[in-house]
Amino acid sequence: MEDLQSIKQLKSGDIGGLEALVQKYQVQAVRTAYLITHDRALAEDVVQAAYLRVYRSIERFDVRRPFAPYFLRIVVNEAVQAARRAGRQMPLADDAPDWDMLLNADAPDPQDEVEASELRETVRRALLALSPEQRAAIVMRYYLDLSEMEMSDLLAVPTGTIKWRLHAARKQLRGLLQRWTGEG
Repeated sequence: MEDLQSIKQLKSGDIGGLEALVQKYQVQAVRTAYLITHDRALAEDVVQAAYLRVYRSIERFDVRRPFAPYFLRIVVNEAVQAARRAGRQMPLADDAPDWDMLLNADAPDPQDEVEASELRETVRRALLALSPEQRAAIVMRYYLDLSEMEMSDLLAVPTGTIKWRLHAARKQLRGLLQRWTGEG
């Protein structure tokens, strides 16, 4: 209910409503955008643009619907567009430390830690090889833990399109990971 209060506050012209929404969703929004764009500054710009879109279109927002899916749809769409504009079919060599934070796995001993680090790097490289749309599908399904139906509603596309994007992304990831790890 606190989202509803913030939205009503924003609709009445009180910017404090937007501040409350920013505090609640900022971290999740930036992480989501970062996983799609793989550029921290670009991800922050994407989220700022998403909040600006919310601010400009808040009068049309239906308060009977939940805010989080509406907002995350804007973030994902903005991130995909930004990644396309920036040509984010990324070079595969990049030592961005944020991936360690986002894909961190517990590793009890040094050998396990090395193997886990290598696996994270391989997965990161494979994700970067995907198109922005495929990356968005993987992020929404496995990072945001959305169902195919929720993804369909969020992106306003048929469930079949979501299934196809996930299938294509998983197939490409599987092929890349098998090739890079020598398994398969």
